[in-house]
Amino acid sequence: MKKIGLFAAGALFGTAGIKLLSSKDAKKAYAHTTAAALRAKDSVMTAVTAVREGADDIYAEAKAINEHRAEAEAAAVVEDASAEENKAE
Repeated sequence: MKKIGLFAAGALFGTAGIKLLSSKDAKKAYAHTTAAALRAKDSVMTAVTAVREGADDIYAEAKAINEHRAEAEAAAVVEDASAEENKAE
């Protein structure tokens, strides 16, 4: 008998819960919550885009630094080779 009472109470609460969750007020709350989530998503995507652009700038600058460094090293090697040739003569 206790199990039947628990089942009936569960069914009653379940039915009341479904009615409550599908009410107009609940739907308004869902819409507002979803709207807030979409605003948060837009804010996060804006921040991600800004970070990505900053990272792209840093990457481009790092590549330029490495290219400049490689050119300077190549020039130093050429100068060393020229200096050694002049000594040999």
